[in-house]
Amino acid sequence: MQNSVKAAHGFCNDNKESLKEDNLCGCFYCLEIFHPSEIKEWIDSNESTALCPYCEIDSIIGQSSGFPITKKFLSEMNKYWF
Repeated sequence: MQNSVKAAHGFCNDNKESLKEDNLCGCFYCLEIFHPSEIKEWIDSNESTALCPYCEIDSIIGQSSGFPITKKFLSEMNKYWF
């Protein structure tokens, strides 16, 4: 599981284009799962990294990452990264 958690982290940066195609995403900081259309704020120089609409942390991964968007997986990511 640790390898998956590390690999999934790469999808929380520069994710605007991939999230446009997703129907589901989740935040591994606050563990909310939601539709990417709820994202209203983007950061980085080219505004390409999503901020969570619930906690405003840049810890969003989408289903196109290939990793499960579930409370269990997001919780494992939270334990490792926070």
